Amino acid sequence: GGVVAATIPRPTESCTTMAIIERRNDDLGALFTAQRAPMTRLAHVVTGSPDTAQEVVQEAFARYASAQGRRTIEEPAAYLRAIVVNLARTETRRRARRLPAVTAPPVTGEPEVDELWAVVQRLPERYRTALALRFYADMSEREMATHLGCRPGTVKSLVHRGLEHLRKELTS
Repeated sequence: GGVVAATIPRPTESCTTMAIIERRNDDLGALFTAQRAPMTRLAHVVTGSPDTAQEVVQEAFARYASAQGRRTIEEPAAYLRAIVVNLARTETRRRARRLPAVTAPPVTGEPEVDELWAVVQRLPERYRTALALRFYADMSEREMATHLGCRPGTVKSLVHRGLEHLRKELTS
């Protein structure tokens, strides 16, 4: 009798655990609803591929859910964005090793937009990521430095050099 009673959780423990799990699922659902589209767009800018961007974001949410079960996450959107940026950069490097460079076809039919998109996709990965974080995700230099794993001065340099590459390509 005592062994069976010891293996069955007490009703209050079970209810508390279930409430925590349900709250985490609700939080994850709300985060998914609010952040899926912006994170997919960010990943698309970094990777250059809408399909890869969707895969990256799916993996990012899976990793977020796993981390959420192990610890308290203070800033969910920032934590998720860091996962997305890291996965997108990793996938971009992996693809660059496997495939020859391919210019993406026009995405809008508007010549100026399509030309800019093509030039952005030809930028080195660190410049492209820095520009995406600065101008698309609207991050501060300090936030960017954290995401990129470098100093704020390096972030300034990456953004400056990325913009210089864009200017040279677009004016030549």
